[in-house]
Amino acid sequence: MAQPLHMQIRHVKKPSACYGYVDQGTMIGAASDTIWNNGGACGQMYKITCTGATNQGVPQPCKGGSVTVKIVDRCPSPGCQGTIDLSQEAFSAIADINAGKIQIDYTQ
Repeated sequence: MAQPLHMQIRHVKKPSACYGYVDQGTMIGAASDTIWNNGGACGQMYKITCTGATNQGVPQPCKGGSVTVKIVDRCPSPGCQGTIDLSQEAFSAIADINAGKIQIDYTQ
């Protein structure tokens, strides 16, 4: 399903809700309340595909292709404005990072 997604840059010093300070790589994401499931989303893998823009800033942000990310954290409301918050590396693999927020399809 197409859902808004926005990028989050992860910092090493902030522990994740799922794994604390244990490094989980760079292809990671944080789950919104929509898929968090009281921590049940931890460790789940999602295939993310950019489907389009959410604003006029970057009208065609998608690069084509998909990226698979591991859920390592929670992105709670109201700060989380999308379904999955991606690391900078994961976001830039599928879209122009200047877009900041994109429409996506995702599957588990």
